[in-house]
Amino acid sequence: MIHSTAIIDESATIADNVKVGAYCVIGANVVIGEDCVLEPHVVITGPTTIGRANHFYQFCSIGAAPQDKKYRDEPTTLVIGNGNTFRENVTVNRGTTQDRGETLIGDDNWIMAGVHIAHDCVIGSHAIFANATALAGHVTVNDWAILGGYTLVHQFCNIGAHSFCGMGSVINQDVPDYVVVSGNLAQPRGVNLEGLKRRGYDRDQLSLVKKSYRALYRSGLKLDDALAEIQALNDDRGTLDSLIHFVQQAKRGIVR
Repeated sequence: MIHSTAIIDESATIADNVKVGAYCVIGANVVIGEDCVLEPHVVITGPTTIGRANHFYQFCSIGAAPQDKKYRDEPTTLVIGNGNTFRENVTVNRGTTQDRGETLIGDDNWIMAGVHIAHDCVIGSHAIFANATALAGHVTVNDWAILGGYTLVHQFCNIGAHSFCGMGSVINQDVPDYVVVSGNLAQPRGVNLEGLKRRGYDRDQLSLVKKSYRALYRSGLKLDDALAEIQALNDDRGTLDSLIHFVQQAKRGIVR
């Protein structure tokens, strides 16, 4: 179903059952998978590859050139997975040659109105971005993270899996897995226990997560010593493996 007012470049590839609303513009080198829906006035610029069952609400701008003064029309890309929702006025930019050359979005993310995802960002799956969240370039957001409304994330920051960033957070360092932060500048506030319970973490796993938080934020230990204490916990199921790796690899330091 393609509305008669839509403008589609002849090089675009669109699956047969995609719905394209009134006044949409689909540019060159765009690929759109099955069961996608474009509400009126959506603009998609290529090179962009979009998987199946994504829903773009009105006035989204997807795949535009990066907002980077170093960009010189190189053929960088945007790749979007399956089952994502992009609400009104969402903007997602392609990558730059100074980094990975692509912006990447996984599956089943819920991206609310006015969100901006800049060049070279890497978004996992099942994340939630509340209204007007803005990611600078080169940001990574891992699976199941939640960013509250009007959250601002500095370039090159890494947002850990299952973390929670409160409304209006200003983040200029990495947020470890499981941790709740809020404030300007963001400060650690606790563990995302409710989110973990919803995702099936049992009592033993929750206890390990709480112990790791105490080691990082309540023990007064230096970071290396806190990591050693976490590694010494009896974690035979690997609940804390991703947290340990995250902290070890943090390039900007962690919110602490």
